[in-house]
Amino acid sequence: MTEKPLRIALLTYRGNPRSGGQGIYVKLLSKELVDMGHQVDVWSGPPYPELDPGVGLKKVPSMDLWKGDKLRKVPRISELKDPINRLEYCRTMMGEFVEMRTFLDRVDRSFHTVGANGGGYDIVHDNQSLGDALLDLRKRVPVIATIHHPITKDYEIELETMPLYALRKRWGVWRWYSFLEMQKRVCRQLDRVLTVSEASAKDIHSELGIQRDRLRVVGIGIDTDIFRPMPEIKRDKNQLITTLSADVPLKGLHYLLEALSLLRRDRPDVHLKIIGRVRPRSGTKQKIKRLGIADALMFTGKVEAHEIAEAYAHSNVAVVASLYEGFGLPAGEAMACEIPLVSTTGGALPEVVGTDGKTGLLVEPANPQALAAGIRELLDADEERRAAMGKAARARVLELFTWRKSAERTVENYREAIAESAC
Repeated sequence: MTEKPLRIALLTYRGNPRSGGQGIYVKLLSKELVDMGHQVDVWSGPPYPELDPGVGLKKVPSMDLWKGDKLRKVPRISELKDPINRLEYCRTMMGEFVEMRTFLDRVDRSFHTVGANGGGYDIVHDNQSLGDALLDLRKRVPVIATIHHPITKDYEIELETMPLYALRKRWGVWRWYSFLEMQKRVCRQLDRVLTVSEASAKDIHSELGIQRDRLRVVGIGIDTDIFRPMPEIKRDKNQLITTLSADVPLKGLHYLLEALSLLRRDRPDVHLKIIGRVRPRSGTKQKIKRLGIADALMFTGKVEAHEIAEAYAHSNVAVVASLYEGFGLPAGEAMACEIPLVSTTGGALPEVVGTDGKTGLLVEPANPQALAAGIRELLDADEERRAAMGKAARARVLELFTWRKSAERTVENYREAIAESAC
C-alpha cells in the first residue's frame, strides 16, 4: 500500500543559502522532499531562502535588526506596537540574540490565525530554532527538530579563545548566548530530535540532556551535480582553498593562517583563497597583519555554489581547519570535487572524511604545525596519489551523502512521529 504524501512545514529562522550549512540544509532537503511527492512550505525569517520550483515559501517578517554583526535599524513607533517586535528590539538592545524565539512566536501566531495545525500540515520540522512557541505548536501538530550541533560548543570555544581578563567581552558573549537555556528546555520536551552525525548525537546527549533513544542520526547530503570534478580547469599548484561560512573561533581560521605563515617560509608562492569574508570584530584582520601574509590571501565574499565548485577546481589542496563541526559541508563539497583534502578531527569531520590517508588527511584541531605538515604532504605528493585520493573521496560522498537518502530517512522519522502522536 502506497503511503500518502505529507504536507510539511519546514521552519528556519534565517534561510540564507549562502551563509552556513543551515540555509543549504533547508534549500536542498525541501527540494528532495518535493521531488519525492510531498508538499513542503518553508517558513523563514529574513534573509529569505532561494527555493526550488514546487517548494512553497511562507515569509515571516522580523525587525531584521542585524546586518553581519552590526545593529542597523532604529524601529518606528508603529513597529513597536507589536508585542513580539517590542520583545525583539528590547532584548536585542540588552545584548541578547532573540531571533529564534521571536521567529517561532510569529509562526505560532500565524498558525493560530489560519487554523489549529496551520491550515493542514501533517508535521512541523524545526531547523534548530528551538523557541518556546514550538511547545505550543506541538499541542496541535506533531513537531520534530533538527539540531545540527549543540551551540554550547560555539559558546565554549568563544570563551576559551578569549582572555580571562576581558570581562566586558565575556559578559557580552554570555548575554548573546543566553538563548541556550531556552533551547535546552525546549529540546528536552520534544519527542523526536534529528541530528546529522554520531558525534553530534553524542554531544547533544551530554550537553543538552536529550535522552539518546529520542535522538535519530540522519546524515545530510552534498549537491554532487554542482560539486563535481572539472578536469577542463587547470589547477594552480600553489593555491590552497578553505570555506569560511562564519568568521568565528569555531572555524579555526586563525590556526590556518598560522599554518600558511609556516608554509611560506620555504614556499613563498603558496597562497590561500578563502570563500567568505572577515567579520569586523573577529580579530582576523589584526592576525593577518601580525603574520605579514596579506599578500597571500584572497577573500571572495559571498559567492554562488557553482563559483565555489569552480574555485575548488582551480585549487590544489582544500583545508577544513574547524575546531568542531556537527557535520562539515565544506569537507564533503571539497571531496565531491575530487580535490585532495586536509581536515581536522574536530567533531564529526572524521565521519565525513573517512579513512585517513585514503579519502583525505586528518590532523588534530587547533594545531598550526599539524595543518602545515598535512598541507605540505599533499603539495609534495605525486599526481597519481593525489588523483586517487580525490576519486576515493568523491566515491565516498556518492555512496553515503546524497540528499535522497537524507530525505528518505527524514520522512521515516516524520511518519514515526505522526504515528506516535496519534496513539
